[in-house]
Amino acid sequence: MKKLLLVIAMVATGFTANAQEANGQTEKGKWLIETNTGFGAGHIANTGFYLASSDGNTSWGVGAEGGYFIADDLAIKAGLGYNDNSEAFSYKVGAKYYINSMIPVQADLSGYSVTGASPMWLGIQGGYAIFLGDNVSVEPGLRYNYGIGDAEDNNVFQLNIGFALHF
Repeated sequence: MKKLLLVIAMVATGFTANAQEANGQTEKGKWLIETNTGFGAGHIANTGFYLASSDGNTSWGVGAEGGYFIADDLAIKAGLGYNDNSEAFSYKVGAKYYINSMIPVQADLSGYSVTGASPMWLGIQGGYAIFLGDNVSVEPGLRYNYGIGDAEDNNVFQLNIGFALHF
């Protein structure tokens, strides 16, 4: 229940923020570099930053995503990450669309490399872009990863806060 209230508060804050509106950051021909921090359940195919500790074991991950706007508000993206706990490299490919240049929705395929298995997830996410200037945005959002292949029945719900550079 506390997580749900936190999500509602973040979304409400995002819609009422007095940040600068999008001003060409999502136009055709622009580039996007972003990373996310994830809260909630861990996701081994993460292409963002995370740090988790459980039962005296600490794990961390690092990664980033990049994209190119092939049309106004529509970017094609790819990402790479590394997870120290499983020593796995993760990947992500997908598309991100900004509704009214301010509400990003994304669909992608993510997975990671491991010998003898090919776990993958279909992911969807949505949020709100708060543009802090001409080149920087903060994007709180919700994400759901649906496990396929060797990750079947391994579905993950996440709360993310993304940081993006637009140029």
